Amino acid sequence: MRADDLLTWNRATPFVPYRIRFNSGRTFDIRHPEMIRVGRTAVTLFTFVGDPIDPFERMEMLSRILIESVEPIDTPAAA
Repeated sequence: MRADDLLTWNRATPFVPYRIRFNSGRTFDIRHPEMIRVGRTAVTLFTFVGDPIDPFERMEMLSRILIESVEPIDTPAAA
């Protein structure tokens, strides 16, 4: 997947949470723009215990060419 495609999702205003699906079947839910950094050949995904402004708990670097799809996360409608 191209970097520009991921950056379009991440820079959307307002931000819409999205799910990245890798061809291995793994998925990652991006619920805040600070949870992902897009590089030339890889994406770095951050896991937070609290708010994304807190220090991250875990970091994982994955190849962009292994991304199969990106889709919005269904969020429940406000009552």
